[in-house]
Amino acid sequence: MSLNVEHHESRVLPSEKPVRLLDNAGHALRGPETGGFELPATETLLELYRRMVIARRFDVQVTALTKQGRLATYPSAYGQEACEIGVVSAITADDWFFPTYRDSIALLTRGLEPADILQSFRGDWHNGYDQRAHRTAAQATPLATQALHAVGLAHAARLRHDPIVTLTYLGDGATSEGDAHEAFNFAAVWQTPTVFLVQNNQFAISTPLSRQSHATTLADKAVGYGMPGYHVDGNDVAAMYAVATAAVDRARAGGGPTLIEGLTYRIEPHTNSDDPTRYRQGREVEHWKRRDPIERLEKYLVSEGALTDEVRAEIGEAAEALAARTREAMNEQPELDPLELFDHVYSTPRTALAEQRAALEAELAAHRTEEEVTAR
Repeated sequence: MSLNVEHHESRVLPSEKPVRLLDNAGHALRGPETGGFELPATETLLELYRRMVIARRFDVQVTALTKQGRLATYPSAYGQEACEIGVVSAITADDWFFPTYRDSIALLTRGLEPADILQSFRGDWHNGYDQRAHRTAAQATPLATQALHAVGLAHAARLRHDPIVTLTYLGDGATSEGDAHEAFNFAAVWQTPTVFLVQNNQFAISTPLSRQSHATTLADKAVGYGMPGYHVDGNDVAAMYAVATAAVDRARAGGGPTLIEGLTYRIEPHTNSDDPTRYRQGREVEHWKRRDPIERLEKYLVSEGALTDEVRAEIGEAAEALAARTREAMNEQPELDPLELFDHVYSTPRTALAEQRAALEAELAAHRTEEEVTAR
């Protein structure tokens, strides 16, 4: 009798110290902290800076509109720009992106219009953009469900010899969901070209990371599934972009999935209905504000002579123009058709749904008739 024993490469746990390419003062790092990754070109970093500044202005503007009652809700990503933009910038227009409800600035970076991104938060539509045209799935509110969708599409693409990569974002709390386990496991078993970004902003709404996971780092979980895991400083956009680019290249070349944990912090409340003072201290927030991802990169670019006053002014003007366009879009009153509720539910309409649609249509017609009679 013979034993067929497959040889597996040894698994190395991610370092407890996150991968960093720039320190908090904006100085380029060398040595073990870099994890073997190289600092991206200055031109690339300047473009990432531009995207982060514009994204933050959008985020601040949308938060203000929510406080004014223009939107029903909005989950801010203030402070998480390096994770959001550094990683989504590593994929191409042909790749697919599977975001969560907090990833609006990543959608903005991907080229979607503010009005289309915000339709769901205002309650106009479940999803306000053409997913196929943008290769971007709907923003998922249920935790981790989109991760399975990303793996499924990647597996189908691999079977068709379609050289795309799928990227999906999760929060730290989502890694405790069964759907996340299934997505990680299927991706590793099938060796799908999928990149998982876990934005560890340290709170699942009000639950701190210490009460939801006993892992040293969330990147450690990758080892159990047999895929690479990277623990990265999520406020260092240079590191996030470098690690994500390597993961995307590896996936596209047939190397399988990668899990990236970006250690960051949610500066704003979970949503506008949340009161974060009930579960965290103000001094903790101030500590993380001093680790601002935009300021860190700005210091480096200034020291390199790449960020001049003229460039800074041009970026500021572009950010203000976007904010104005966002305000204008939210000032417009949408023309809503209640019957659209039944569109895009099933590819082949079901009898029960058709009956419900007909009942609503009759009710709306009766209401219009009653209004006409009253008007006379």
